[in-house]
Amino acid sequence: MKLGMVGLGRMGANMTSRLLLDKHEVVAFDFSAAAVEHAASEGAIGASSLEDLVAKLASPKIVWIMVPAGKPTDDTITALLEHMTPGDVIIDGGNSNFRDSQARCKKAKEAGVDFIDAGTSGGVWGLKNGYCLMVGGDAAAVKSVEPIFISLAPKDGYAYVGASGAGHFSKMVHNGIEYAMLAGYGEGFEILEKSEFGYDLHQLADLWLHASVVRSWLLELAEIAFREDPQLVDVRGYVDDSGEGRWTVAEAIAENVPAPVITMSLISRFVSRQQESFSAKVIAALRNQFGGHEIHHEPEAKV
Repeated sequence: MKLGMVGLGRMGANMTSRLLLDKHEVVAFDFSAAAVEHAASEGAIGASSLEDLVAKLASPKIVWIMVPAGKPTDDTITALLEHMTPGDVIIDGGNSNFRDSQARCKKAKEAGVDFIDAGTSGGVWGLKNGYCLMVGGDAAAVKSVEPIFISLAPKDGYAYVGASGAGHFSKMVHNGIEYAMLAGYGEGFEILEKSEFGYDLHQLADLWLHASVVRSWLLELAEIAFREDPQLVDVRGYVDDSGEGRWTVAEAIAENVPAPVITMSLISRFVSRQQESFSAKVIAALRNQFGGHEIHHEPEAKV
């Protein structure tokens, strides 16, 4: 099939490459001219603007967008709709909030354009391994562009999961589960690292990949990380979040679903960003007040 790819970051560029390898025609656009040139060097057709990208597609036009969630996605869809016509298709493969996707679907439908939300997992390994795709939207529209999903996904790695918003909702929960799994591995390896036994963490990570009940792809990645840097000395313990964990917790609260593990894994990311916890200072001061417990003072700055 012929399609446009908007956004050539780590994910969009690799998806473009995978599509090209499976003989699709891809018209590629990014605000980075260098990114467009790189895609063109691999066989994509470069575009200088969104208007130029749409003009280089045949009807019905198919455009996949891989841009940051929120305003960048809204702005991209608004601009695309100015140049697209009834029967065309927009696919959002980014990490958008499912409610935003439902609103965008309604907006696109008013212009006669189908909007598909494709929850996409696989990260930077997707080029080699394929992407797990959770796809929501009109079933007929999804079917019409299915060859794209089949090329991007590994065997059994793509599914139509429901109406508009279902793709991004399932990806949101997927990432909430990921938060909890990452927290579990992080805490477990810290307990091992602090123990009296002087464990070789790489050895254990590798060992657990063989028939252990905690083996997973994340553990495979831990094995690689410990192989490359056994004590993670070059890694700062600062953990970002891209939104899906927050949305998962918010939806759990809205639906009265207890989700303590996912919630605490999200909170632990906030803790990782503090140089020092003011909350901990308050607790230390109160323990001193009611129990006379020692206060550990900040070391004097060296001049």
